[in-house]
Amino acid sequence: MDRNSIIGFVLLILIAGGYFLWNNHEQKVYYEQKRADSLAKVANQKTAPEAASLPASDSNTHTAATTPDTPDPDAPPAFHGKNEKITLSNGKLSIQFNTKGGAPAEAALDSFRTYESKYITKDDRQLKIFSGDSNRFAYLIPVNGKTIATDELYFTPQEIDLPDGGKQLRMTAQLEEGQTVEMSYTLPADRYMMTASLRLQGFEKDLKNTAVIPLHWTTQALHTEKDLKYERLNTQVHFRYSDEEHDYFTLERTAQKTMERPVQWLGLRTHFFNSTIIADQSFKTADFSGTIPADSNIVASNTSVLNIPVVASNDFTFGYRWYMGPNDYKLLKSYKIDMEEMIPLGFGVFFFVKYISKWMIIPLFDFLSQFISSFGIIIICITLIIRFLLSFFSYKSYLSSAKMRVLKPELDELRAKLGDNQQQMGMEQMKLYRTAGVNPLGGCLPMLLQMPFLLSMYYFFPTAIQLRQSSFLWAEDLSTFDSIMNLGFNIPFYGSHVSLFTLLMTATSLFLAVYNRNMTAGAASNDPNMKMMKYMPYVMPFMFLGWFNSMAAGLTFYYTCSNLVSMAQQFVIQKFFIDEEAIHRKMQENKEKPKTTSKWQQKMEELQKAQAAKMKQQPKRK
Repeated sequence: MDRNSIIGFVLLILIAGGYFLWNNHEQKVYYEQKRADSLAKVANQKTAPEAASLPASDSNTHTAATTPDTPDPDAPPAFHGKNEKITLSNGKLSIQFNTKGGAPAEAALDSFRTYESKYITKDDRQLKIFSGDSNRFAYLIPVNGKTIATDELYFTPQEIDLPDGGKQLRMTAQLEEGQTVEMSYTLPADRYMMTASLRLQGFEKDLKNTAVIPLHWTTQALHTEKDLKYERLNTQVHFRYSDEEHDYFTLERTAQKTMERPVQWLGLRTHFFNSTIIADQSFKTADFSGTIPADSNIVASNTSVLNIPVVASNDFTFGYRWYMGPNDYKLLKSYKIDMEEMIPLGFGVFFFVKYISKWMIIPLFDFLSQFISSFGIIIICITLIIRFLLSFFSYKSYLSSAKMRVLKPELDELRAKLGDNQQQMGMEQMKLYRTAGVNPLGGCLPMLLQMPFLLSMYYFFPTAIQLRQSSFLWAEDLSTFDSIMNLGFNIPFYGSHVSLFTLLMTATSLFLAVYNRNMTAGAASNDPNMKMMKYMPYVMPFMFLGWFNSMAAGLTFYYTCSNLVSMAQQFVIQKFFIDEEAIHRKMQENKEKPKTTSKWQQKMEELQKAQAAKMKQQPKRK
């Protein structure tokens, strides 16, 4: 590699790095400005009366709710009482309700623990989906020309044990004579999905003057995992329209959104858990506004307004379900309302790789989990199975490389004969490939066919809840990065810790690149246009070193295993399945056979000849 090539290579790296830094800076400025504009819009909306959250055509029929600090002794029973806490639990989900407001105030998962309680504090604290006074769940109900928020009312509770082992809680608030507000919650045995309903009795006159009942739902997602930054990056609001179209927004990028079509469900998704409300008959419209608080214990805060369509009746009921649980693909899919789309298995230009995970990786993972308890061993098994299934493509790639190596002496002769005449060299090279029966892209296509599997693993392992808090070797949690050393300071593009699995992935990638060096085609290694490209396999591992340092240990362990299996696979194929002497004899036989030229090849030859003739006609510079 001469000095000019080295200078060009260094400049290429500097330009790429400079573009990367500039692009990241511009994106950060753009999203910060977009976020600031959205927050300002939300703040302006919050200064308006509560009725502003309703459609414009309905807002003139409502006034803001006012509840005195000291209720009138003659006020209805719903304005008197004492706030009590009631808990429903089924072994998987524990929900705490307040009699003031009659709504859930806290939800905890009995079989999950936070990262801190599992590995740092070593206590038995439950993992809470939401908790605290900042959470709100309230309906805005029209009463005699006013709008009353249900979280200001006191409810009388009634607990019922169901025959199937589930529990039901009925909350009733008495307003004006003959007017009652009832909130009912049913928690089935061994389920994460609670069914619920709002029932209004005696409100027919008031409901005639409104089109919707707004449901104000504010929930704060609590910090539960090791990496708070990664949690916030994965916090999203997902929703599904009644026409079955699913969509989502990442709170760090989109702080506010209005959905003006009927919405079937809406939920706040964090890295491994979600809280989602599913309407039985769809919400008329909905909107949300999200923030990323400065409090280190809060991942994100989301305030949603779900507008319930109203039909005037003296006994109005609106039913819904409320899921509070893990992002388990199989579990979410069982509800058959596209909730499994909350799990990011591939999106953007790589959306197609999610089907590999859905149809192959997840079923294979679940099948192996029935027989193998160690998820590290399962990852090794998945690696071996996938590499075996792709062995045909690997063989075709190595065979193509072997053919190119056999042609190297003849290509060297052509290059020595033609010198710097690249145009003529290209024509003769293609002619040689055609007569020998060699496809110069034969080694690329099989490798490209393997890329979707590598990408599907890139999405699958960081989202697989089965890996959460599952240890293997020195990694205490395969769902997050393994750290063998905390540096105490941050290195740009790398981080403040050292991941051993990432180091092993980088080392095996470099070793694989060196191992492949002698297996690559000699023509490519001597081609001046390929001098830069042949060094990329040595540069990419160092670029990925920083990228994957904070990725899930399960992912980097898989890539490490895949590199090791690739080296073993290549050794076996080269040693026992590829005979270069036989390949050479076959290629010589191909040269003797009459060749048929396709119309495309004829067209290419004509273009090359025309280009060569044009080059000859150009006057030489003195």
